[in-house]
Amino acid sequence: MSEAMGNVAANRTESAESAESAATPVLESRGLCKAYAQGSAQIHVLRGVDFSVAKGELVAIVGASGSGKSTLLHLLGGLDAPSGGEVTVLGRRMDSLSEAEQGDLRNRSLGFVYQFHHLLVEFTALENVAMPLLIRRMPRDAAYAASAAILHEVGLGERLEHTPGELSGGERQRAALARALVTEPACVLADEPTGNLDRETAAQVYELMLDLNRRRGTSFIIVTHEPGLAASANRVLRLADGYLRPELP
Repeated sequence: MSEAMGNVAANRTESAESAESAATPVLESRGLCKAYAQGSAQIHVLRGVDFSVAKGELVAIVGASGSGKSTLLHLLGGLDAPSGGEVTVLGRRMDSLSEAEQGDLRNRSLGFVYQFHHLLVEFTALENVAMPLLIRRMPRDAAYAASAAILHEVGLGERLEHTPGELSGGERQRAALARALVTEPACVLADEPTGNLDRETAAQVYELMLDLNRRRGTSFIIVTHEPGLAASANRVLRLADGYLRPELP
């Protein structure tokens, strides 16, 4: 009887821990501010952004050009330091970590996709996608196996040995998406990921992102100017005047 009760207690503890883990935001900011000096003046880009994304959630951020959307993504990804406020990734405050620890947290927990693919032109698709794993010092064979698997998943299984110059625009962006996902990140930050593609190719890449979000449970934060793309997100937020607010229907 005591053994059975112990098993029940253990199961309850495990369930409580799982629920707590699911409730913890994947990425969160509190009072996030960013200002730049321009002569004697201060240009305030962000004026106190409170934001969080849950596990498996896809959030779209819209706003006018120059409103600070890319700046916000850089701060959320730890690629730039805020003027005030804090960013937390999987419960760890970025400003409490050393530079090396921040880099390790980015490598293991976050993925990045940009408007331009930023693939290294002298390397193959397989080598490009394997880079984050090699930086982590994963054995080369294991890194290449994981990279080949994700390239197959995004429809590039027959293009492993092709360099970026031998890939179409849509294929290059798929390879960039594979590179962002190969580390199995908790969240992918995507800055206008389809902005450099024609409408049809952009729709295909975005559908791929939605599919990967559903199947893998990876959270996505996507900056986009495309209303149709934003409409597929779980939430749409607008950045204006330094504040991030829900987009009105």
